[in-house]
Amino acid sequence: MGVDQHGRRAAPAGRNPLSVARSAAPVGAAAAEADADRATIQSIDRAANVLALLDQDTRRLTPALVAERLGLNRTTAHRYLQSLQRAGFLNASFGPGPLLDQLSALAPERRQILMSAPAIMRQLSDATGLTAVLSLLGRTGAVVTLVEEANQSAIVITVRVGTVLGFEAAQTRVLLAFQSDPAAVTRAHATLNAAQAAAEREALRGVRRHRIAWADLDGAGFTSVAVPVLTTHDVRAAMALLGTTATLSPSGPSTDHVRALERAAQTLGSMVAS
Repeated sequence: MGVDQHGRRAAPAGRNPLSVARSAAPVGAAAAEADADRATIQSIDRAANVLALLDQDTRRLTPALVAERLGLNRTTAHRYLQSLQRAGFLNASFGPGPLLDQLSALAPERRQILMSAPAIMRQLSDATGLTAVLSLLGRTGAVVTLVEEANQSAIVITVRVGTVLGFEAAQTRVLLAFQSDPAAVTRAHATLNAAQAAAEREALRGVRRHRIAWADLDGAGFTSVAVPVLTTHDVRAAMALLGTTATLSPSGPSTDHVRALERAAQTLGSMVAS
């Protein structure tokens, strides 16, 4: 065993320092830690069992249903549902929440969106010469899910798949403006102060009125415009175009681009709803 630069004994080569530290802990502390680990694992297992109750025939959970199927008392079942709702796995009515959607592609409508969108987005990008993006709602904002880059443009503006967009992003605003679960908006705006939250609520009202959202990209001369992909039940995704302010602007000559975007989103929404 050697000595490090601070005069402390270092673990021998090939040994795991964490394992060494644990082996030196008092027996009582080690036992308490093991009990805490078992309790945490049990809670995770039970939460997974609660979520597993969601299926094609059970679209929302209730304390009574969870208690009956898992052998819990109703108070405990309700606490689990509330915890899963706060974490984003469930929505306000204890149906599938945004985080569950973000982590899983099991929902039939989502599978259909992911299968149908690439061809529609490729056509949109080719027709406009701009990058087309599809985003789904995560816990705090839009999550970029599909990207079709412009093939013929000298300047290609793009975004990485998996990027979580901020609250001011056009795609986030579209998804929140048409969101049927008010808790989703609360989560996305959780870090805002009162003035910012009020400004965002006003911005969302404008998006609902006009069914479109615009945003500057980092003030660098780039712009995004987004519209909702709507079905008979809810907003399922946001579809957007990325471009320069010269080619894409609320006050510029981009009407044809916006109409093409709206048609593409309507087509995808119709395919998912049918």
